Parts: sequence; C-alpha cells; structure tokens
Amino acid sequence: MHEPMKLTAPLKDYLWGGTRLQDEYGKHTELPKVAESWELACHRDGKSVIAGGAAAGETLEAWLTRAGAEALGTRAAQFPYFPLLIKLIDAHDNLSVQVHPSDDYALRVEGEYGKTELWYVVDAAPGAEILYGFAHALAKDEFRRRIADNTLLEVVRHVPVQKGDAFFIPAGTLHAIGKGLLICEIQQSSNATYRVYDYGRIGTDGKPRDLHVEKALDVTSLVPVSMRAEQLPAMDEFRGAEVRLLAACPYFTAYHLRVDGMCESTAGADSFHCLTILAGMLTLTWAGGELSAVKGESVFIPAHLGQYMLHGTGELILSKV
Repeated sequence: MHEPMKLTAPLKDYLWGGTRLQDEYGKHTELPKVAESWELACHRDGKSVIAGGAAAGETLEAWLTRAGAEALGTRAAQFPYFPLLIKLIDAHDNLSVQVHPSDDYALRVEGEYGKTELWYVVDAAPGAEILYGFAHALAKDEFRRRIADNTLLEVVRHVPVQKGDAFFIPAGTLHAIGKGLLICEIQQSSNATYRVYDYGRIGTDGKPRDLHVEKALDVTSLVPVSMRAEQLPAMDEFRGAEVRLLAACPYFTAYHLRVDGMCESTAGADSFHCLTILAGMLTLTWAGGELSAVKGESVFIPAHLGQYMLHGTGELILSKV
C-alpha cells in the first residue's frame, strides 16, 4: 500500500509577490520574495518534490509514474495528465488582469490544457478586492478598445473580499487578484494565461510585460459570470470536523476543514487527496503509520489508502479530483 507523503513546493518570484510565504508559512529560500508556492505540482514549469521517506528527493511526478494509476484513483483516469495544480499566492501588489483559455482552445494553441480554478481567501488586508468578469455585457470591439485606451478597469466587476471567501473562476472569465490578498488556488494543471492589463509595470528585462490581446479576445466571456460552481454534489463525510464545500466541478472538488480534536476521512478508490495546511498543526494517522504537518505544508494522500485520521487543531484545504 502506498503511504501519505509531505511535499516540497517549487517557488516563483514574480514581481508582484511579497515575503509572507517565507515569514509565516515556512517557505525556506534565498529568493528576496515569493509570489507563489506550488503546493501540488506535476507541471513542466514546476514539480513537487517528496520531502521524506523512501522516495525523498524524487519528484511526485516520477513517483506517480512508478506507482501507477492506482495511486491517482479512478476519476483521474479521464485525464491524460496529472489533473491538479495547487498554489499558495502572496499578492503584495496587484496581479495583472488576465484570462485563461478552455481545454479546446489551449490544446489547439498552447499544447496544454486550459484552466478553471478556485480561490480560497486565506487572508485579506482591509479594503482588498478581486476583479471578476464584467459589470455588464460588453461587445468585443469595446473590449478591444478599452484594452487599448487603458479604461478596462472601468467596466470590470470589483468585488470586495475578506478572509474565508471563495470564488470559482471558469475558463474564459476575466479576473485579477488584488494586492493584500493571500490565496489558496486550486486549478487545472495548466499555466496558460493571457494578460490584458498590467498597470504599466516593467518586467525584469526593463521592458513592459507582454500582453496577449488577440488570444484574450478569442477566449474571454463578455457577459457577467456566476462566482459559484454550477453544481455542488453530496458532501463527503468528514466526521469530527467543521466542513465547508468550496466548489465542485468536472476537474476538482475542494473543501475547507477546521479541526479541533480529531477528524476522520477516507481516501478511497476514486481519488487521491491533497491536504494543504493553512493554520495550526495536525497529525495524520493511518493503518500503516503517521506524520505531522504544520501551517504552510502540504500532504499527498494516495487513492486506496482507506480510512485516516487528523488529530490536533488547525485549518486546511482538502482537494481531490
């Protein structure tokens, strides 16, 4: 039987990042700032590394190749790639206004899958906001014009946010994370992103960062979009925890759990679980052993593990296919 494993995340030092992931979430690095920590990743642009045990130092992707499809579960069999990418995001400054393509478009144009995603707001500074779609329906010509004359922010929907909010972002939805937000992002395993507005910032090469206007015009939904997943399934059972179902879609299901004492769950044949610890310390026990994880750490639990327990006090995001 395969056992749970803690993961070491690849880190990204994009120019809008801060230092909270180093200072508060235990991300050890010589980088001056960390914008993103890829907590669960088997992507060409970043791969999780197993942190301990017999496979320590091996990428999760390589381990899964050896372990076979059973470790991922039956739901993952529909995907020809590892299906999830989970990030912690520290937005010290505003992220660009951007959009992600659908699977069909991304496969045809980018050679990878599209991106539907979920944001869980781990923390928010007073007055923080996100941008989410348009305030009203827009014609494509007006979208193009407002990109060109830098008036796009006048027609996007500005949404005030606070700690604990969750937002579901289907592919094709124009969006941006605002400064002062710490986000846990659950998404398809894709890095296909089209920027349309970047506040006039200069990149590390001394030039304005590239925009991807024509591709964005191809894929952006120009009508207001719902901020919730369309269908929420019956809740999985997590005895002993305060549970909130954040979103469920064909690509992933995600929960927020608050544990104070003990919580029981099961990783069955359908899907692996990923636990991303947002606060506190929790000890994971199962028939073959135990491990502890603290704020800022993530644990991969293979499918077919069976029943497991979480002991302690903490908060986490549980993600599965």
